[in-house]
Amino acid sequence: MIRERFVKSNMKTGRTAGIGIALSLAVCLFILLAAIRAGSVYISLADLMKIIASHITGSPLPAEVDPMNDSIFWTIRMPRAITAFLVGGVLSVSGAVMQAVLQNPLASSYTLGVSSGASLGAALVLLCGFTVAGLEGIMLPLAGFVMGLLTVTFAILLASRIDRSVSDQTIVLIGMILSLFVTGIMNFMMTFYSDRSKQLWLWMTGSFSARNWNHCAILTVAGIIGLVILMMLSGQLDILTFGELQASSMGVEVKKTKIIAILVCSLLTGVSVAFSGVIGFIDLAAPHIVRRIFGPSHKVVIPMSFVYGGAFMALCDLASRTLLSPREIPVGAVTALVGAPFFAYVFFAKGRRKA
Repeated sequence: MIRERFVKSNMKTGRTAGIGIALSLAVCLFILLAAIRAGSVYISLADLMKIIASHITGSPLPAEVDPMNDSIFWTIRMPRAITAFLVGGVLSVSGAVMQAVLQNPLASSYTLGVSSGASLGAALVLLCGFTVAGLEGIMLPLAGFVMGLLTVTFAILLASRIDRSVSDQTIVLIGMILSLFVTGIMNFMMTFYSDRSKQLWLWMTGSFSARNWNHCAILTVAGIIGLVILMMLSGQLDILTFGELQASSMGVEVKKTKIIAILVCSLLTGVSVAFSGVIGFIDLAAPHIVRRIFGPSHKVVIPMSFVYGGAFMALCDLASRTLLSPREIPVGAVTALVGAPFFAYVFFAKGRRKA
């Protein structure tokens, strides 16, 4: 019965999703290009193409292109916009998978405290100089991954002890409590390391300032690895949405699938937070929008969550640096203005359906 429902859903998706995917990709590409181009210094589209061609082919920059524009575009705007897109994409994928694994429409890396835990791990590296011999080059994303994983594991274990049924409200509430607790630790660290309080504040509110191609490279590698693994699990995630008993009866190794999925989501979140700080709600909103448009099949939900989440994050970053230019609004504040009402809508809509 369950398999038949997903076969019908996938047939429907196959008939109708092609045009929707093509349009979505076009719109998201337009948003990314707009985010790359926007700035206080105007650079023509022709110059942009010449700059990109010069760097890709290794040829000299044409004489008619201002070297200053080359520096602004290639070393500041482009890596920042691409980093924002990658962070939004992998966070949204993480949220989509968390919702399936925990059978909870309110689950996400942010609401379960993974983002806050990962941010604490990154802060320990930045402020306290915590490191491990031989791992200095990857210490920041590694610390984010480990602390994020510990946080979500603790949230799930604590929820199972308090509420044997591990209801949606319980696990989300515990995740939010853990987030507040970690925020309190971060505030204490901000007071203790007052000379670096501005740096830590930017970390807690999210920022893509001063991101470079190294950040893009690490995020790209982590994103590809995570997406490949999660796409391999897409069939099991489809079945898991109907409950553990049904999944087990259909041959899904529930425990193994959940462990792998949570590990991958923690990796994606940890690396993202390590390079951007705490940015909430995008990993909740984007997967719901994708499911509403394309249906429940994770073969479509996972890649399209990446596309939608990336475009939305790029758009939020564009707003954060242009609305009050030359001042910059924390990108986490921009996503919260959209995401918090969406969170409330999902929560209360779910409550009305139960009633």
